[in-house]
Amino acid sequence: MSTDRSLNSLSTTGTTNFVHLYPYVCISLGVAINRKPVIGVVYNPFTNTLFSGITGKGSYLTDATHDKARLPLQEPEPFNGLEKCLIAVEWGSDRSGNDYKVKVETFRKLCASKEDGGAMVHSLRSFGSAALNLCGVAAGYLDVYWEAGCWAWDVCAGWTILEEAGGAIVDANKGSWHPRIEERRYLAVRKGQGQKELIEEFWTNVEGTLEVGV
Repeated sequence: MSTDRSLNSLSTTGTTNFVHLYPYVCISLGVAINRKPVIGVVYNPFTNTLFSGITGKGSYLTDATHDKARLPLQEPEPFNGLEKCLIAVEWGSDRSGNDYKVKVETFRKLCASKEDGGAMVHSLRSFGSAALNLCGVAAGYLDVYWEAGCWAWDVCAGWTILEEAGGAIVDANKGSWHPRIEERRYLAVRKGQGQKELIEEFWTNVEGTLEVGV
């Protein structure tokens, strides 16, 4: 349900994972007011893992080893360039056209050695759930998540959880620091000294302009 003032989102993210019985699946419930995410709850029923966040109240993880632990789970290390980063990316279901080309070329550049003009990131991961990827960045399991093509209801809950953990969300395209929730292009970065500089470094590795959400 949506109005000019609020957006309530409920979705299951990781549908392909569910079909293949891969347990990186969740129920994602988010609330946005004036297009700004303010409440988020993300629950993985297979691992009994619950992430939650409310604007101004912090974000938390509850699972087998954490009883409502505040995120991030430990004091984050300062950023020291992309070569030290574990980055989540997703291929999406659209495997043709401009945006597919931008993704492929960006993935290549992120992975390539510095001698070949790449960023030589520590590694890339494709897990298959936008909401859980955002929560992973919030917790500090992941350093960065870059995505184009998912929907507002996939990211609304995780957006709040990430920001309340000190993380940042900007546009997946270069130069836009204030993405709208419905634009379908997101770059999420965990909390840490040098966050702004890391975002700018990442943008230099985006090979083209993503058209989704324009």
